[in-house]
Amino acid sequence: MEALPRVYVTRLIPRAGMDLLRGCAQVKVWEGELPPPREVLMAEVRAAEGLLSLLTDQIDAELMDAAAQLRVISNYAIGYDNIDVPAATERGIMVCHTPGILTDTTADFAFTLLACVGRRVVEAVRYVREGKWKTWGPMLCLGHDLYGATLGLIGLGRIGSAVAKRASGFQMRVLYYDVERIPALENELGLVYTDLDSLLEHSDFVSLHTPLTAETYHLIGAPQLKLMKKTAILVNTSRGAVIDEQALYEALVSGEIAGAGLDVTDPEPIDADDPLLQLDNCVVVPHIASASVAARTLMATLAAENLVAGLQGRMPRNPVNPEVLDLRRPR
Repeated sequence: MEALPRVYVTRLIPRAGMDLLRGCAQVKVWEGELPPPREVLMAEVRAAEGLLSLLTDQIDAELMDAAAQLRVISNYAIGYDNIDVPAATERGIMVCHTPGILTDTTADFAFTLLACVGRRVVEAVRYVREGKWKTWGPMLCLGHDLYGATLGLIGLGRIGSAVAKRASGFQMRVLYYDVERIPALENELGLVYTDLDSLLEHSDFVSLHTPLTAETYHLIGAPQLKLMKKTAILVNTSRGAVIDEQALYEALVSGEIAGAGLDVTDPEPIDADDPLLQLDNCVVVPHIASASVAARTLMATLAAENLVAGLQGRMPRNPVNPEVLDLRRPR
């Protein structure tokens, strides 16, 4: 009987995914709360044919070379900027990810942050807990309405589009900026395409939905923040490094913008002493936009299915570099 392929999983994932893997492979799991240390990961992948990684794991050429038998990397995330995809392709290693599943959950959370920061919810909760609430007051914790406001979306992929659909229920005017226009969605959702500067100038709320690339690194810095309204709210559920956080801090302190909501930071986790955490007008949460039971379970299942398919020589549902499978086939 042929031995089952060896798989290393860099963190415990929901049971549905683990059960699927254990039915098809020899599985070893790093069970710590924090990511496996680099030296542990390097040692554990040496005998692995499959790797199920998280966005917190840096999968580079050095690690791939240490993993001489590695054939598939399945990332438990929609993004894969933690993986050197060209290096994987060069070595004939399939890379997969988990798109689509997170769309609605993340869009819901982007709207949660928009409302939370706009209406100063966290600040108000703190106000009550600190015993400062003495009476109802007409000027207490005044915030900004979502209904009828202008929402600017930077990036109109799956998640950005889902946020635009939710905005229609609030009768929001929606502007968007992307590297390409998408006329079909403009017509369907009543969106207005504009350049980045114009979007920043005219939006009451700005929500980021762009991948992290060389072009989007610090896409929002001091010049861009100066363009925004003093009453504007900035929300980021994409990747932390899309924003220059030092510039954001200065803009929040000086009143250049009214507030910010960050699901992601640069680096992650954010340092407990980071000055952003001292600001009442900045809400920071620990990368939980996809953290619903349903979404995380589906992610686990899809990541496991992708890994098993790649190990069995089949095309996974969500390959990043599908050409690898063709390269493997004998000619």
